[in-house]
Amino acid sequence: MASRTEARPQLIALDGTRHADLRKAARDLRERLASHKIKSGVSWWDASGVFFEVGLGKKKHRAASPRTLLLLYAADLAFRLRWEIRPALASGQTVIAAPYLDTALAFGEACRLPRDWMASLFAFAPAPDARYVTRERGRASGWKANGREGFAEFVSTVVAGVAPSFDPSDARRRMIEHLETTARRQKSRTIT
Repeated sequence: MASRTEARPQLIALDGTRHADLRKAARDLRERLASHKIKSGVSWWDASGVFFEVGLGKKKHRAASPRTLLLLYAADLAFRLRWEIRPALASGQTVIAAPYLDTALAFGEACRLPRDWMASLFAFAPAPDARYVTRERGRASGWKANGREGFAEFVSTVVAGVAPSFDPSDARRRMIEHLETTARRQKSRTIT
């Protein structure tokens, strides 16, 4: 990495299915950037609070389809871009977006949503300057039952509550496969 005087602000995408892994990876990336005198910050999912509000609602109001959940993610990402990411980049700060697009797309793929619809939905989001995918730990144990931690855990909990045939373990497996395939195709780096 270039020194702070040579570096331009970058948008770094950090994707994965476990919030605990994303949190650790974001911390490690920030430390690595700081060691090169690069100022950075993290933009977390649900900066707008829309998912928090959905999670607080009565159980019957937590019923949302995968398509609705991706629409909410797009709205939250637009909020993050407007109020966190673009202002930070404009001020010279590198931004780690955790998660960014690939996690949402992996969820959509796991739920078999049309790729062209998802591409159109997220067309507003700029391509990141660098991509990282977390190394998936705890594959066998799956996610925590509490879906409030991260995006993938949250949306899988919501969908499982409304679609009895939805298997969160199978969805996680398909999400991981999608992220790994996308990482290879885009030459993303894996981070622990």
